Parts: sequence; C-alpha cells; structure tokens
Amino acid sequence: MTEVCPVTGAIDAKDTRAWRLLVDGRVDGAQNMARDRAIQLAVEDGGSPPTLRLYQWDRPTLTLGRFQPDTDIDASAARQLGIDVVRRFTGGRAVLHDDELTYAVIARTADGIPRGVAASYRHLCAALAEAYRRIGVAASLTAHDRVHAPSAACYLAASRADLSLDAMKLAGSAQVWHGQTVLQHGSFTITRSVDQEARLFGMSREQAALFAERTATIHSATGQRPDPDSLVGPVAASFGEVLGIGLVPGVVSAAESELERSLLEEVKAVGQRCSADTAGSATDLGD
Repeated sequence: MTEVCPVTGAIDAKDTRAWRLLVDGRVDGAQNMARDRAIQLAVEDGGSPPTLRLYQWDRPTLTLGRFQPDTDIDASAARQLGIDVVRRFTGGRAVLHDDELTYAVIARTADGIPRGVAASYRHLCAALAEAYRRIGVAASLTAHDRVHAPSAACYLAASRADLSLDAMKLAGSAQVWHGQTVLQHGSFTITRSVDQEARLFGMSREQAALFAERTATIHSATGQRPDPDSLVGPVAASFGEVLGIGLVPGVVSAAESELERSLLEEVKAVGQRCSADTAGSATDLGD
C-alpha cells in the first residue's frame, strides 16, 4: 500500500510516481475554481507536479458548467439564500457545494492518466469508489445513463461516469483536458438541502421529490455526518493505493498563485462563458 508521506518539501522530479497533495481549508468559490485551472495550466507547462487537491468552500456556492446558460438557475433565489454563483472551467450542469469535501485531480498522460474521457474516468473512478468504501459507502459505477427529470441540476441526471448507491446517484465529476493534462473534480457530499436546490433550479414539487428519492449522500448512506476534514485521510490514501502513487504534502507555488489571480474575474463573470481551451475540450462526466 502506498501511504501519504507525512513530510513537506519539494517533490523529487526523478520519482515519476510522486504527486503533490494539496489540502486547502475553506476557500472562496471563485478562488477554488481559478486555483484548479491554474494548477492545470502549470502542470501542462511542466512547472508543477501532478496534484491531488482536497478542499472545502467558505460559503455555499453554486458552480455553473462551462457552457451552461445563466438562465438555468434562479439568480434571485441565490441572492436571497446567500449563495455565491461562479463558473467552472469544466462542463456539465450546475452543482451546489456546501457540506462536502471536494477533490481535484490534475495530471498528465505521462503521469499514468489514460487519454480520453471514458478511459480516464474509469481509471480515476476506482480511487473514488475505494474512498467511499473506506468511508463506509458501497459505491459502484452507474450501469446505465438515466435522466430523472429535465433540469439544470447535475444530480437529476446520471450517466455511466457517475458513482451510485443502488439506484441513487451518489457522486458525479466533471473534466476538462488542456493539452495532455486533465483536470477532473467532484464532490464527496456529506449532506444536502433539497429545499435549497429546488429553489435554485426552479424544480416543481414532483421534481424535488424525485431529487430527494434518487440522490444519496454520505449521511443518508451511513447515518453519520463526518467533518469534511476527517475525509481527507481516507480519500488521499485511496488515491495513493489505487493509482500506485506517493503523495507528498505541498503548497501552491508563486507561479500558480499568479495564474489563479489572473483567472478570478473570468470565473466570477457568470454572464460569460470561460475562455475557450484550444488545446482541449470541456466534458461533463456526470450529467
């Protein structure tokens, strides 16, 4: 078993199995999305190592998919509920982030990531399923694509790129490629507010009932409500073991921080789409 290294410091460039582990606390939503993308750009350029980033949100935040219209959500309801709205660089439908631990994998094909959406998702899904197993949830890859009801909400649709608990959608992920580098991120959702999501996505009463019936969380599956910080260990250990990598705790570099700042206005500009990625494509993996 590959263990998370309990040390800090630079990663040995000669060790192709060594990845950086970034563990962030609660971070602003725009910063979270800009940071994921900044790391991807830096990894593709060769200035940063492959990275597993685990993070949280300093307030409830709704992320729109890269190509998703603003009109898919009720902006007035978001303001009334005190929910930030930002745009991801990855595709797919809107997701409300709150009581969760979010993961992001940023790595190149040279780091062992298969090229292509289906192959790379299958590769990473094994680590996600193992993480859920360690948490106490028997997650499995969704067998068939299904749309429970027409909606802008990510969790009212499921695909073979999602993790499910029986017939309930447990987790979806979204992905974008830049050159030979993938960014894939998703959520380990502890609890969710069906009422809030129903308001944000303009669900009918029937849709809201279906949403509650067809989705699962860590709390609903286990009866426990773990602190997000307590999930960091099992999630990191699962990626290390399944991918056969060593994880070395690190920090965001100065170059990545500068890139992050340059991207902030873009993710905050909800009225616009994120800039085109001429070297890759945005692909939804969960909707």
